[in-house]
Amino acid sequence: RLQKLKEMFISKFGSAPKFYARAPGRVNLIGEHIDYCGYAVLPMAIEQDILIAVEPVQTQVVQLANTNSSYLDFTTSVNNIQINKTKPQWHNYFLCGLKGIQEHFGLNNPTGMNCLLDGTIPPSSGLSSSSALVCCAGLVTLRANGKTLSKVELAEICTKSERYIGTEGGGMDQSISFLAEEGTAKLIEFSPLRATDVRLPSGATFVIANSCVEMNKAATSHYNIRVMECRLATKLLSKSKGLEWKKMLRLHDVQTKLGVSLEEMLTIVEEVLHPEPYSAEEICKCLGISLEELRSQILSQNMQDVSTFKLYQRAKHVYSEAARVLEFKKICSEAPANALQLLGELMKQSHISCREMYECSCPELDRLVDICLQFGAIGSRLTGAGWGGCTVSMVPTDKLNTFLKNVKKAYYQTDGQRLAVENNSLFATKPGRGALVFVEA
Repeated sequence: RLQKLKEMFISKFGSAPKFYARAPGRVNLIGEHIDYCGYAVLPMAIEQDILIAVEPVQTQVVQLANTNSSYLDFTTSVNNIQINKTKPQWHNYFLCGLKGIQEHFGLNNPTGMNCLLDGTIPPSSGLSSSSALVCCAGLVTLRANGKTLSKVELAEICTKSERYIGTEGGGMDQSISFLAEEGTAKLIEFSPLRATDVRLPSGATFVIANSCVEMNKAATSHYNIRVMECRLATKLLSKSKGLEWKKMLRLHDVQTKLGVSLEEMLTIVEEVLHPEPYSAEEICKCLGISLEELRSQILSQNMQDVSTFKLYQRAKHVYSEAARVLEFKKICSEAPANALQLLGELMKQSHISCREMYECSCPELDRLVDICLQFGAIGSRLTGAGWGGCTVSMVPTDKLNTFLKNVKKAYYQTDGQRLAVENNSLFATKPGRGALVFVEA
């Protein structure tokens, strides 16, 4: 692959690349939609990645090309980075990483670059292809400008800079992309960012299956509405408990301030919030503010027209999912005889909560989860933002081949469009290593 990339680079730019950077995609085993609420998640890096061949140049111009011809070439001055939020095109994710590093160091005359990108992560599949691209671009810019940062600093800069494209992410994708190590999943905790090894039990393999429904987080508002609903639930829970609600942004902050367990938080949600959707007017009444204040001080620009919010369901999902993450890690550490059954159960509960409480599934994902469970997965759930993308299933290693064959037949071979991409859509994966730069010897 490297040789091929090098040859394409030479034919495109007329000279050889000086170095390469790689950033992996990830699969989240458990802990969906809770990183931006402040809670720990449990992902692992996958073998699929973004690989960029780079040549720093004397001119202050960045030329981007992609080995996939459906992604158009792009050229821009490094001194005038414009990121268009309305159309999330591939090069804008590269520009996020570039701009993040430039701003961090206050680079006045950043180095120009020729870059050729090759990606093996299926796009818009919930395996974090866009964040891997942001991370890879950050790494490329760092190296081309002769700067250094720790992996934790890089992850934090790339998390912030991906927001230039309008996605209010929580930092899981960027953190695992940099902090991953081969052979182990990671428990990733935030503020401060830290990663702990989680050894997955032997005897099972994780299998990723793509529903073939594409979901681009930056192109739809589902994702950002959920972020906002969690923020509003935080405000209402805080107000009801006499906390300084104006300062509270994340559901984790409420738990910390009250000093209670996740189970107790679930009880508080039952007491304080009602299952019926809240109107903007009712939220104002609960908080004692005007509609104008709600719109100008709490709702983000792209949320001004949303008229109803489901607070009870979102908070319930977040607190129960946060508890499942801790339970998952505990089972992996203690490794009881029935560890696989217990982990599988947590994955199933997670999917049900994503489907019913967070409403981030879709009919194809639900069907795929059912098919995987039917053919021998011990646990299966959607992974990534949802509304399309992939499922992750835990399958007994000795049943892997039959499982793959049956799922192919039941899901991919019944549909012409899925059949065309089945080879890249269903694969077993092991925990891979994190982002790195390498120079040709």
